Amino acid sequence: MSERKVPLAAPSAAWTSGAATDTGLVRGRNEDRYWIDDERGVFLVVDGVGGHAAGELAAETAVETIRESLFTGEFDAEERVRRAITLANNRIFELAQETGEHQGMACVLTLALVEGGNITIGHVGDSRLYLIWKSAIRKLTSDHSPVGEGEDSGELTEEEAMLHPRRNEVFRDVGSRPRDLDRTGFVEIRKCRFRPDAAILLCSDGLTDRLTSAHVREIAEHYDGDASKVAAQLVDAANRAGGQDNVTAIFVAGPDFRTRRGATRPRTDAAPGRSTAPIAPMQSEEPVQLPRPRSRFLTGRAAFLTYGILIGMLLWAVLRVITKGVMR
Repeated sequence: MSERKVPLAAPSAAWTSGAATDTGLVRGRNEDRYWIDDERGVFLVVDGVGGHAAGELAAETAVETIRESLFTGEFDAEERVRRAITLANNRIFELAQETGEHQGMACVLTLALVEGGNITIGHVGDSRLYLIWKSAIRKLTSDHSPVGEGEDSGELTEEEAMLHPRRNEVFRDVGSRPRDLDRTGFVEIRKCRFRPDAAILLCSDGLTDRLTSAHVREIAEHYDGDASKVAAQLVDAANRAGGQDNVTAIFVAGPDFRTRRGATRPRTDAAPGRSTAPIAPMQSEEPVQLPRPRSRFLTGRAAFLTYGILIGMLLWAVLRVITKGVMR
């Protein structure tokens, strides 16, 4: 686990990050890996695939290659993310060809690069990145899997997807075949602003196969300034729910991230002339719209009970009138 604080674009803006990882209750080894570099705003979760030690090697290779290549070359953030993941893909594939027992090894990963308050997300597979803001949670990555597509399109509910027998299948990974460095469409790229009053969560599927997004949000809302504690609580909850896979979580909270308990991490005073208002979404990208709470007027179980009582009273009144008429 780790917890660090680092300045963003303004001295008043800082985030707190924490990470936790665990083998789980079933697997014999942990093939998840993660990397945090708060000074340069890098957060990475990698889930190895391949069995034996191959999954571990693929994940370690991805972390090492991305660490070495992410800040090389005169490219913008999006291109650096694309190239770093593609270089990791090709390096994993090359290693797999050198040793028979490593044939077919690969990994899935989610990478977030925060620069100047902007988040550039690079994603391949079924690990995830969530945005948590104003008591709502939004998944910003797409699951590159048959079941994940069904869930994202609404054909499957979240609970149905979690229980689906093909849940662990993916159709896109890092390392199973070579990729052209100049044609990196297999990397999903998303961009948004990192609002000071928001938090992000990167995690492997060992977490989201056991916990619903509502459960994840509930745990995140107990944030009291210790991001490492939130990450550990998420991992512990996944293990209590079965722990059938390796599980890794990185939680990153903005300086003004508040929970329903009203807690927030202590922050420094605003720099002169700088606004502390939430940062708006980037103009070049579609704003990240979080769902607004729906009206609950006369809905749910309470409404059902209310309607039942009213209908019962109406029927009683009608029967009473009919009975009086018959008696006369």
